[in-house]
Amino acid sequence: MEALNKILAKSEDRGGTTLLEHTQHVVWAIEVFAEKYQYDFDKDLAVKAAILHDLGKAHVHFQHKIKNDVSYQSLMEQEEWNYIHRHELSSLGFLPVFPKNEWDPIIDMVVGHHKSVENDKRERGIIDLEEKYDDWKEKHLKDWESWSPFGLEILREFGFECHTISLQEAENALEYCVDYCESKPWGWSPLRGLLMSADHFGSAFIERTNVKRQELFSIPNLGFYKNPERVHELYPLSQISVDDPSPHTLVVAPTGAGKTDFLLKRCERRIFYTLPFQASINAMYERLKENIKDGDIRVLHATSGLLVKGNKEAISLQNFGGAAIKVLTPHQLASIVFGTSGFESTMLDVQGTDVILDEIHTYSDYSRAMVLEIVKTLLRLDCKIHIGTATMPSSLYIEVLGLLQKNGDVFEVKLEDTVLDSFDRHIVHKMENETDMDEILIKAFENQEKVLAVFNTVKKAQDTFKRLRLLFPSVPIMLIHSRFRRGDRAKLEKRLMSEFNGDDSKEFGDGKRPCLVISTQVVEVSLDISFDRMITQAAPLDSLIQRFGRVNRKRTKDTIGKFKPVHVIKPAGLVKPYELGILKASFDELPDGQLLKEKSLQAKIDKVYPVLDTKAIDVHLIYSGGQYKIKELRHKPNSVLIDALEIESATCILESDREAYEKARWDERIPLEIPVNFRSISKYKNLYEQIEIGSYPFVIPQSEADHLLYGLELVQPENII
Repeated sequence: MEALNKILAKSEDRGGTTLLEHTQHVVWAIEVFAEKYQYDFDKDLAVKAAILHDLGKAHVHFQHKIKNDVSYQSLMEQEEWNYIHRHELSSLGFLPVFPKNEWDPIIDMVVGHHKSVENDKRERGIIDLEEKYDDWKEKHLKDWESWSPFGLEILREFGFECHTISLQEAENALEYCVDYCESKPWGWSPLRGLLMSADHFGSAFIERTNVKRQELFSIPNLGFYKNPERVHELYPLSQISVDDPSPHTLVVAPTGAGKTDFLLKRCERRIFYTLPFQASINAMYERLKENIKDGDIRVLHATSGLLVKGNKEAISLQNFGGAAIKVLTPHQLASIVFGTSGFESTMLDVQGTDVILDEIHTYSDYSRAMVLEIVKTLLRLDCKIHIGTATMPSSLYIEVLGLLQKNGDVFEVKLEDTVLDSFDRHIVHKMENETDMDEILIKAFENQEKVLAVFNTVKKAQDTFKRLRLLFPSVPIMLIHSRFRRGDRAKLEKRLMSEFNGDDSKEFGDGKRPCLVISTQVVEVSLDISFDRMITQAAPLDSLIQRFGRVNRKRTKDTIGKFKPVHVIKPAGLVKPYELGILKASFDELPDGQLLKEKSLQAKIDKVYPVLDTKAIDVHLIYSGGQYKIKELRHKPNSVLIDALEIESATCILESDREAYEKARWDERIPLEIPVNFRSISKYKNLYEQIEIGSYPFVIPQSEADHLLYGLELVQPENII
């Protein structure tokens, strides 16, 4: 049928892929996902669903829309096309091609691969339409006799003998689907997740799907980390054998003891590696890519595309299943406990893998509760869990250990006190007033020291940067925090690592020139940077210990037993985003003018956190009390995650970037976006225009020059009186 080449699945500006071509791509993908996911799928049924899933795109409404057909002119003709059409629901009209006993699993895969069947945020799920529109079935089968032959011809292309399906048969099929979806039990649908995975993959790679699918689900080659030459007395964990039969791992050791190598060596399957912050994820991704040359390693967060800029395939792969190693934050796994869109695909992808939860102690309140729920879900999905931490309150340790022990033995690793003594690195000085900072910096710069100053809020970091930049004009100084354009933030992280980092600084040659980096908490975790001195606002003790790890970090035979100073400003007044009581307790546990002993940290942490402090998020969970609280083929809106974690995120762009943002593709918009907590901008939200494209950013009238120096500053528009 020559006309079949005219039936498109993608518009011309998105490649002009025909429906037949797209169907083939998804079939290729689903064959691999059905075989490789750790779930007993019927591959033949999966292929049938893949062939069926988009046949509704042959519908006259979809083709009219995708081809941007403006041949009609009258209002009456325009009104004729003004109705809701979900192509996947029209696709279900072809169910009669298959035996009735195969309908249910095919429906599971097809009916909700774009929308929740019920309570869709735009009320376009099949049950929503059934309740809201009496004529939805009629519209979805409109002109059935004219376009259904194209769907039947595609089925024949894949070897199926098809009889002509009458309009009544198609209507009966849709009615069956409604009844079936309304009767679904509590639980989750692996079948829905399977087709989601295949459809997304096939859509991304188009004609290269057949080649790219061969690269999926490889086990990473961890030979680099298992090399005997990496065993060294400087890294005590490297001297401990990982050959323990326990499925799970719990390691407590200071920064620099070799936790990353140890955790990776405990893995035997595909790996999900989680870290708490964007900067730490970026650093770990680069580290793994350098050490595992041929592995399918991906990084997943809002700006992950920036790290693989220029490689469109790598950008496309970030969100898909089957990676050998995927580096991400727990928030990218949060869908499996909150049931937000795509959670079934994520559950299938992570099922049966090795999951590393690094720096688990850094989470607090809602995020800590979320991580514990993620652990519970991962255990139900037959994952092996490997947890690393520098400092963990005993109450949290006991909770985590108990969860793991319910699902197998746990390999517990802690270092002896004599070993911990070799990790003593810092002399702590308490500062009564922030005004003492200038005198400390003057002396530090005279001694050619590299200084890191850490503040708890972006505003405080910005104000300090402005003041000190004028006070020390001859000293190289940089500012880094979370509110830079995403593209600029990535550049700042690289500059921090290459120019301002320790004695091997490229900018300063022999590394003996002084410099100053002013930052927020973004430097706390897993950035391999080393400074001579730190000045920091008071923070919770576990966070302070992480911050201290950026000073005197490099561990050599010459540095062991040598100590460098950290100065902590006494907490007072407003201490957002922390609680004053926690800060005072943490400050009280610090020595003053004395060495901070590594082996003393556990007792100090337990004094600050005598009980496990987690916030209740039960109302948002899809699984609790041993059963699911969501019905199959449904998901919850993304706002559930935002509500549960109190991370009401927003996005801003500069006024100067507006035109470029409006014209850009989605991946080109990411570098221009500035992430900000919604609460921070909410008091200004009526002052700034919010444009309804991309991530719906607020437009900020800040000059690009100021932004490159200071990051986002919320300023009042000139046209506001």
